Amino acid sequence: MYNRIAGQSLERIAALSDGLFAIAMTLIVLEIHVPAHDGIATDGALWQALVGLAPRFTTYLLSFLTLGIFWTGQQTQLNFFSHADRDLAWIHFGFLAVVSLLPFSTTLLAEFITLRLALLLYWANIFALGLLLYLSWAYASRAKLVKDAAPEGISAAVRRRIVVAQALYAIGALLCLVDTTWSIGFIVLVQLNYAVAPRIGWLYRFS
Repeated sequence: MYNRIAGQSLERIAALSDGLFAIAMTLIVLEIHVPAHDGIATDGALWQALVGLAPRFTTYLLSFLTLGIFWTGQQTQLNFFSHADRDLAWIHFGFLAVVSLLPFSTTLLAEFITLRLALLLYWANIFALGLLLYLSWAYASRAKLVKDAAPEGISAAVRRRIVVAQALYAIGALLCLVDTTWSIGFIVLVQLNYAVAPRIGWLYRFS
């Protein structure tokens, strides 16, 4: 009886998610430290120190976009659910556990930005986020937790968006076989497309 009534509040899941996403977004920027004052006495020296922070700023942009995209994806799903149940709640707890790992994978990538393993672990973090969002929708559809008033075709659209996005992220990860810079650049472009959703022909279909 308890398991049938537990975890039904979508509002509590959304509130917990908002708080954890906010913390993760804050933690990734806290990894960008102001250059140490020692040895910096000129504008040129300060500029060189800031240039040295480029990997930190790059991975910050990468992860902020990642968090924004997955927060939007989760909230979109929650908006179309009529209610939750215990199993759906735990799927989202798993999703949030992976969200909380992103500051670590971001810092790892910033520290070892030229190494393939750091890039692949970061991609694995993104893949796990996508997989859990897909499982969330698949379970909710099967358990009849999706609102009856949800638009026709919404289920196919949600699944297609996740699969296409993950395929593009996988292509980005494979580019590390050439150079991790290519991987990061490609993934950032994919994320910018999903964040901006430009109304430009085929690009719009992928956003």
